[in-house]
Amino acid sequence: QVQLVESGGGLVQPGGSLRLSCAASGSIFILYAMGWYRQAPGEQRELVALIRRGTTNYADSVKGRFTISGDNAKNTVYLQMDSLKAEDTAVYYCNMDILSLDNRRDYWGQGTQVTVSS
Repeated sequence: QVQLVESGGGLVQPGGSLRLSCAASGSIFILYAMGWYRQAPGEQRELVALIRRGTTNYADSVKGRFTISGDNAKNTVYLQMDSLKAEDTAVYYCNMDILSLDNRRDYWGQGTQVTVSS
């Protein structure tokens, strides 16, 4: 069984920074891709950033402000968020595409709240 555990959310003022982490544990054979999604109240979950085989992709709304990185040896993905804005407020979820003992599928973290407010 694979589990993803997130950390690093919280309250920050506009213009501030936060760093999210997400570590996977369990029977992981291959980690194909890692990403971060977010969901604001009343909104659909949206992709924020993705890293796959060293290639990164970002939502237009976060380009130049957020940086995704991964450590495959530690099965961990990070999201460095700088120049935060009020509209970045949401619950952030990590996602990993993993081949485990039983099958290949997407796994999700439990979500961590990020609130940007003065």
